[in-house]
Amino acid sequence: MGSDWETVIGLEIHAQLATRSKIFSGSPTAYGAPPNTQANLVDLGYPGVLPVLNAEAVRMAIKFGLAIGARIATHSVFARKNYFYPDLPKGYQISQYELPIVAHGALEILLDDGARKRVGITRAHLEEDAGKSLHEGLARWTGIDLNRAGTPLLEIVSEPDLRSAREAIAYMKKVHTLVRYLEICDGNMQEGSFRCDANVSVRRRGATQLGTRAEIKNVNSFRFVERAIQYEVARQIELIESGGKVVQETRLYDPDRGETRSMRTKEEANDYRYFPDPDLLPLAVPRSLIEEVGRSLPELPDQKAERLASQYGLTEYDASVLTASRELASYYEEVVRETRGDPKLAANWVMGELAAALNRDGLDIGRSRLPPAGLARLLARIADATISGKIAKEVFEAMWASGRDADAIIAERGLTQITDTSAIERVIEEVLAKNPGQLAEYRSGKDKLFGFFVGQVMKATQGKANPGQVNELLRRKLSS
Repeated sequence: MGSDWETVIGLEIHAQLATRSKIFSGSPTAYGAPPNTQANLVDLGYPGVLPVLNAEAVRMAIKFGLAIGARIATHSVFARKNYFYPDLPKGYQISQYELPIVAHGALEILLDDGARKRVGITRAHLEEDAGKSLHEGLARWTGIDLNRAGTPLLEIVSEPDLRSAREAIAYMKKVHTLVRYLEICDGNMQEGSFRCDANVSVRRRGATQLGTRAEIKNVNSFRFVERAIQYEVARQIELIESGGKVVQETRLYDPDRGETRSMRTKEEANDYRYFPDPDLLPLAVPRSLIEEVGRSLPELPDQKAERLASQYGLTEYDASVLTASRELASYYEEVVRETRGDPKLAANWVMGELAAALNRDGLDIGRSRLPPAGLARLLARIADATISGKIAKEVFEAMWASGRDADAIIAERGLTQITDTSAIERVIEEVLAKNPGQLAEYRSGKDKLFGFFVGQVMKATQGKANPGQVNELLRRKLSS
């Protein structure tokens, strides 16, 4: 059974660095250009050309290393990783092997049960991306687009500390959040700016030796990574329990079939014949540069979440959701500043109605149809009892659709909450008079009918009566 087995997962995340030019050439890195229009002689691997290291890529790698509490190497080396593939024009990839620029860091993730877990990060090294093979619309042919060749990547390699697909996704999302906070990667998974290789193995529970791993290559969706790991774990357990052996190999995930399939036998490091690149000097990073980059670090996600929890009285979970991106956290804090009201109410609306509307329309927070000031005015109308929370949802949808102000919509639709005590009392008396049978049952001990009377009053007032007043006045009337 699956409970007899332990899953061991390590992730290799490739974050495309947000530099304007490539790591070893001056070619632009903008996404979406026509094929082979952003590749110069260096990217194409022409004889006699020499790579020149992009200093901004180095700064970004240092920034990430400092953010995860890692050691920044003052001396690191670029190596040639030799393999032959149609989209690798030089026949090798320039990467870092024995001496990476970042080593021995960690991130904390929040688990489903509220516990925190430390995930070690073995290394983060700089390297160049390969090109891309194209198949669509080419019949039996394969096209090669070298626009991406030479794009700077930071490969972030975790320790095998993850024990489930859920943990792997929590860690991957944490890295995704961090690189966007640092503004070193746009995190666009559809464009391939942030993608992942998952190393997955299983072992008998209580065993200390790692099982044989399979590497699931180039998955660019949180959902697909989770499903790929779940499938691979089940495949390996079934294979071993039926008397077979797991082969160390590279596998691809097929999202249409929801399964992984074999791509090639997994290479070892010696298969790549690494050696220091003779065209690049060892990278010397002065301490002064590390200190300068350190001073430029923004408030990091964990720091921001801790501050929001402390400053606004939020739960750890709410604070972690609201700090999932710098833009979302900024939006929330601006709503709170504008309302000068209840931070918890603001959090509920940002994580609830606003998040649902963004998700429904496929928008990110930066393209919200409702600015923070607009949501703040709506929440102010709840706070001052102009409208109820239920009516506010109707107003929100109208604001989202039209872009109009909350007060204008409330006035136009006559949605102002009824707070006049005598007016509410008259409605209560009418409701009780129309339902003598239910009134008799309630007074004979059927307390659950209280909700029925509340519903009838709200229906009679078209949801405009203040719910708190309705409850209080109705209890008083029923007990008299």
